[in-house]
Amino acid sequence: MRRARVAALVAGGVTAVGAWTGSMPLQRIAKPLIGPALACGLDPARDRVLLAGLAAATVGDVLLIDPDDDSALEWGARAFAVMQCTYTYLLVRRGARPALIDAIPRYAGWAAAATLLAGRQPAVASTLTAYGAVLATTSTLSARSVSRGGDRRLVIGGVLFTVSDALIVFRRLFLTEDRRRRAAEAVVLSTYVAAQVLLVEALASG
Repeated sequence: MRRARVAALVAGGVTAVGAWTGSMPLQRIAKPLIGPALACGLDPARDRVLLAGLAAATVGDVLLIDPDDDSALEWGARAFAVMQCTYTYLLVRRGARPALIDAIPRYAGWAAAATLLAGRQPAVASTLTAYGAVLATTSTLSARSVSRGGDRRLVIGGVLFTVSDALIVFRRLFLTEDRRRRAAEAVVLSTYVAAQVLLVEALASG
């Protein structure tokens, strides 16, 4: 898994640099490699569900190379919802169950983002709001898995995924200057890749 992690981090780093510099060709080359790089470290017989999640994530990565294409954003969110569902399934299988103390801040953040999107980006609000609910569930379960003797990589990965997607909303709603938007996208990608590496490694070892 170590080589897979390094390959994914390299692909993610190149993608983030591409976003920061505004190089779409660099992102088109590197971003579709993140999921497959992680998949190379998995056991096809044991990790079928996780591989399915990474396949969905790769579809989402390709669709979201241009984060400002509304249609691609919606389809990318759907692909990532499939991925989050596979993670949720694996967390439940490990024994994770939701707890109010974990759910309240995550669903409160989801509700705030949903309200902002409905008011300022109605064209994509319903799709992103639905995805956000799925993400909040995964993040809630990842937090609870630690209290049950689980892997701390799960809670950190869940939080980073939430931060990454919250930054997508922030970038979309509040940033207009190109340099700041590119910098924000680089942070989105960096936190996303870190979250993926942590979650996949922890779920694969469970």
